[in-house]
Amino acid sequence: MVYRIFSEKRPGLSPEADSLLADLRGFLGIGSLTGIRILNRYDIENIAPEVYERAKHTVFSEPQADVIWDEVFPEPRNVHSMLAVEALPGQFDQRADSCAQCVQLMAGVERPLVAYAKVYLLEGPLSQEELDKIKSYLINPVESREAGLEKPETLVRSHPQPPMVDTLAGFTALDENGLTALLEKLGLAMDLDDLKFLQDYFRDQERRDPSITEVRVVDTYWSDHCRHTTFSTHIDSVTIAGEERDIRTAYEQYLQLRREVYGEKAVQRPQTLMDIATIGAKALKKRGLLPELDESEEINACSIHIPAKIDGKEQDWLLMFKNETHNHPTEIEPFGGAATCIGGCIRDPLSGRAYVHQAMRVTGCGDPRAAFSDTLPGKLPQRKLAVTAAAGYSSYGNQIGLATGHVAEVYHPGYTAKHLECGAVVAAAPALNIQRERPAPGDVVILLGGRTGRDGIGGATGSSKSHNLKSLSTMASEVQKGNAPEERKLQRLFRKPEVTGMIKRCNDFGAGGVAVAIGELADGLEIDLDAVRKKYDGLDGTELAISESQERMAVVVAAEAAEQFIRAAQEENLEAYRVAVVTENPRMVMKWRGETVASLSREFLNTNGAVKHIKVSVPKQSMFCGYEGGLRETASALRCASRRGLVERFDGSIGAGSLLMPFGGKYQRTPAQAMAALLPVLPGQETEQGSVMAYGLDPDAMSANPYQGAYDAVTVSLAKLTAAGGDYRKAYLTLQEYFEKLRTVPERWGKPFAALLGAMRAQMDYGCAAIGGKDSMSGSFLDLDVPPTLISFAIAPILAGEVLSPEFKEAGHPVYL
Repeated sequence: MVYRIFSEKRPGLSPEADSLLADLRGFLGIGSLTGIRILNRYDIENIAPEVYERAKHTVFSEPQADVIWDEVFPEPRNVHSMLAVEALPGQFDQRADSCAQCVQLMAGVERPLVAYAKVYLLEGPLSQEELDKIKSYLINPVESREAGLEKPETLVRSHPQPPMVDTLAGFTALDENGLTALLEKLGLAMDLDDLKFLQDYFRDQERRDPSITEVRVVDTYWSDHCRHTTFSTHIDSVTIAGEERDIRTAYEQYLQLRREVYGEKAVQRPQTLMDIATIGAKALKKRGLLPELDESEEINACSIHIPAKIDGKEQDWLLMFKNETHNHPTEIEPFGGAATCIGGCIRDPLSGRAYVHQAMRVTGCGDPRAAFSDTLPGKLPQRKLAVTAAAGYSSYGNQIGLATGHVAEVYHPGYTAKHLECGAVVAAAPALNIQRERPAPGDVVILLGGRTGRDGIGGATGSSKSHNLKSLSTMASEVQKGNAPEERKLQRLFRKPEVTGMIKRCNDFGAGGVAVAIGELADGLEIDLDAVRKKYDGLDGTELAISESQERMAVVVAAEAAEQFIRAAQEENLEAYRVAVVTENPRMVMKWRGETVASLSREFLNTNGAVKHIKVSVPKQSMFCGYEGGLRETASALRCASRRGLVERFDGSIGAGSLLMPFGGKYQRTPAQAMAALLPVLPGQETEQGSVMAYGLDPDAMSANPYQGAYDAVTVSLAKLTAAGGDYRKAYLTLQEYFEKLRTVPERWGKPFAALLGAMRAQMDYGCAAIGGKDSMSGSFLDLDVPPTLISFAIAPILAGEVLSPEFKEAGHPVYL
């Protein structure tokens, strides 16, 4: 039997309805809408009547704040129409999942089935055109759909048995036209040269046609998101305008650093954007100027050693930091995209076995005040993007219990092409807690955390594609749905040294799913896709291989430690089970239903596809002379708007370790320029050791001159850090590059080329190394491009007593610029 219950906030307790009414009347201009009511509708199956009666008032409603009705609600007056909205089938619905878990915990019963929909009661004489306008605003086809009003007979969904994975018969014999057609048919992120490279491999080495799983896995591995394809492109020639002496000097410095770092091999090594981005850190390391740098074969997060006094005794700690973008997912589904931006950011240092304790959010947006009528076809309104993304990021951070120490939003018309959603996190753990070993044959891979679904399939390849008019209707499965409570369990588990001591190597399930998260753990692997637990039946082998469903980890442990690790995970209510074994043969083999659906050489996967070549041209740059206008004009500019309303969506005090609040002073009106926090010691322990982090970015300066804009971004991040009491000489950097789709246009390539040279020059001038970063080269929509964007995040260790806040204190205190 299916039970149905409606809940609604009591009069005066429904700010969501009041806010939405103001939005629809003001932003959408629907003056005939006189009122709106919002009801939460739950359908529940597999629940005993007595359990349902208890759950009505404890799980599905709050008696103090909600009115509830069984089955139907009283006939509403003045209601023109009713609209119910539900998540798309296969999308993770956190509200429904949380309700089911709460019923299970409350009554100690099997978890029931729960379906959720939000019901809108619209009052007033609405025309069909106005109703359609409201529907398009409330329903994002990427994540949701209009739900029926009738109660279903059952919530059990039948999933047909998926067919076995097909072989792409005749693939190795296709000519160029056939390959081009296949590229379009499968919607691959790789280009024609990559597909030819794949064809050559299967024809000449494997001597067979590939399976569709193998093609999808390779497409994921070689995506720009996973393998930095753009940054690895070989630069064959560089042309720099004669007037740009600074850029030419920086390029000559780069060539000199290559000779210093690589020696005689510098001639054979290709010049790439990645090489420019990393050469500064390599040179400073070779000079012995990075003594704190922590190095390992794991690629999880930037990591440095810092001495910390804990309860008066000095310990060696690892301070980790990472930045992450979810620009593409946030553009098409702002809540889920932003939520999984911070979720994905957390998972990187978490997979490094560090405890994440502070976050920063830096976003780039078009004008959120723009009228609804100015929204471009195929786009969401800038207001909806800005507000909903902030809600998604803050919802995830607040649920998982992560202090968001600094929030900034920069505005530029170019971000209308694609939103910038960037998060940076800080984590730490005692170095003794983190053991790193090379996996050996016979070791097992354990998957723990959330189950696999269709959400997130194609996320890595999707984020490497340009946004277009069809994106909102064709990319639904690419956006993952975050599950903060599940990741919180992973945090608790990985804080136990007896657990982390068993882990030889760990990977989080970010881009690429099983194929990449497990595939990168060792050279030789045999993966059992049948062992991967699913959210629902009906997933085929390809979907199981590349689904990016969130909040999962893959760990390598010795075979004899597997059961002990699984028991420890179960104590945190985490599912954990074996999915793969490490083998001597350097191939990644995947089996499904007893058949091999993928068998790929590690050497071939590591080629990253066909070598790309490009010519780079840097034309004459503009000079950015600052912002013109008087005080009144400057103060009223959008770039100078108060972010207080945005910041207050986030909790900066979680964990009681924050050393700077977002706003300070007697009236709490002075915004902080950085964030600082103590190390996350265990309850009962005390320390004065912490860290301070700041960022630098000016999209207007970057647009005028990417070289100088990037140099200044590094400078500003270090200046803010210094102003907050940090020592820039102990600072490390992590960079975020976000540019337009470069295509094969030399002048477009010249923008990131110049920006990275500017950042490299700054690193060498200040002696501060960028030891990590993230690149995203898909910031284009039709003929619109994002502004050249290079964000510099600077971090340094600091003692609590050294932290400075920017507000005035008392008379006689010095003021510094």
